[in-house]
Amino acid sequence: MSKKKEIADIIIGSAGATLGLLAVRWFNNNLMMSIPLIPRIFVIIAVYWVIAVVPIVISLIRKEPLKVFGFVEEKPGMQILTGILIGLAMSVVLTLVPHLAGFGEYFDSGNRYDYLWQYIFEFTYCIVSVGFVEEFVFRGFIYGKIKKLCSNDIVPLIVSSVLFGLFHVFNGNIFQIFMTAGIGALFCFCRLKIKNCSTLSLVIAHGVYDAMITVWAGAFLR
Repeated sequence: MSKKKEIADIIIGSAGATLGLLAVRWFNNNLMMSIPLIPRIFVIIAVYWVIAVVPIVISLIRKEPLKVFGFVEEKPGMQILTGILIGLAMSVVLTLVPHLAGFGEYFDSGNRYDYLWQYIFEFTYCIVSVGFVEEFVFRGFIYGKIKKLCSNDIVPLIVSSVLFGLFHVFNGNIFQIFMTAGIGALFCFCRLKIKNCSTLSLVIAHGVYDAMITVWAGAFLR
């Protein structure tokens, strides 16, 4: 595939993911709460995948194998375990420690739960929806496309991480943008340097890290 096509794929995929995010935000703000609770749980999980539709369509059109985006078949159990350990380690360092130091309000998802099923839903949503979608788009699709354009890992790490940070601009918090860009870079570094760390590992790590934000906030900020 020519470099022009790769660049076009990156631009169209990034724009599609951003438009998908706006569509998800609009749906959540205007329609989600009108859906009864039980079906709403499944809709919440499904609708976030709108963000990945354009990158998925592009990859299907290009007939690109999943290994291009960092998904591998070898040792799936170790990939999952590696992801869990990375997610927990990041949670302790980046969320628990700030809570213990008295800065927990800066690391709060805003969710407060009282029942076990709510926490189970949080982990499911963070892994199946947020983790899978964002890791496929940024550490999979965008990173993989940029990697094809250059011979080193630094450029795709930097560009994909910056785009990941900017993806969170709609949260209206500059701290969130820089924080997520740094986390994106850390995820890339883990995949490059840690044995058995694949994009699937990052999906799990991302989901565990995000879900644990709610766990720690519930424990420290009630």
